[in-house]
Amino acid sequence: MPSKRHVLVTGGAGFIGSHLVERLLADGKPVVVIDDCSTGNLENLKPVATHPELRIIRSKVSACRELADVVNGAESIYHLAAAVGVELVVNSPIRVLETNLHETEILLAAAAVESIPFLLTSTSEVYGKSQKPAFTEEDDLLIGPPHRGRWSYACSKLMDEFLALAYAKERSLPVVIARLFNTVGPRQTGQYGMVLPRFITAARNGQPLKVHDDGRQTRCFCYVQDTVEALVRLQQCPAARGEVFNIGSTEEISILELARQVVAILGSASTIEFVSYNQAYAPGFEDMRRRKPVVDKLFQTIQFRPATSLQTIIERTAALR
Repeated sequence: MPSKRHVLVTGGAGFIGSHLVERLLADGKPVVVIDDCSTGNLENLKPVATHPELRIIRSKVSACRELADVVNGAESIYHLAAAVGVELVVNSPIRVLETNLHETEILLAAAAVESIPFLLTSTSEVYGKSQKPAFTEEDDLLIGPPHRGRWSYACSKLMDEFLALAYAKERSLPVVIARLFNTVGPRQTGQYGMVLPRFITAARNGQPLKVHDDGRQTRCFCYVQDTVEALVRLQQCPAARGEVFNIGSTEEISILELARQVVAILGSASTIEFVSYNQAYAPGFEDMRRRKPVVDKLFQTIQFRPATSLQTIIERTAALR
């Protein structure tokens, strides 16, 4: 009898990846993780580290000597490995571009040999500088100029999307693309600029919560378990193949109001401090004023939409309940 096929998760030691790995193991799936731990951390997998159906390969995808065997033995692939975070994008653009482009190219080519179902996680960043109040998957994308390093991450993930869809068209690879909108929750680090864990840490320590610009820019924060649920359903849904989906909450909030809510929920005495983008990052830094998804296509395809309230998200991320 042939051995049971596993699920491959690249970036499985990362914030979202580790929650996905837990979910897959709970569903009875053997899991192989490939992660070089450059931005992930094996501590994230501590709750399942001794699980008999989990195997961890600490490596880049491109450096993994067993890649062909691991891919060919998979029933499906979730490709989450990427260089992420605004600070990393601004300070290490070569690393961001090479990681996001090269690793995806290698993995797609390997998956195409046996047509292994492939889910690529992309990002709301690909919508760029568009001023639309909410984004649909069919919208035109407005990316800033190349001398604004802020947009290198968006361009690298957009090229990942083009490449994945090209493999779907030319080599019949079963591909699903998920554009994630500000996934947050336990295990997320503020090390690379992620705003909610940064605010929670400051509030706990009685330090000022640093709000960039005027704080009126808005975001929608999606609880990590909602993101994982959507990813799993999309991977299992034949109608999702060859399509792009937004995954995110539609509860919009300004960054200033987010800071106020974090202070209130944690009962902190911290103040709020405004910091210009030039101070926080570099002269000429550009940001999106709004980033709200339309998730009708997601719901129509898998009958699910993220619905965890922001208050619950803050409480769970801060481990208050």
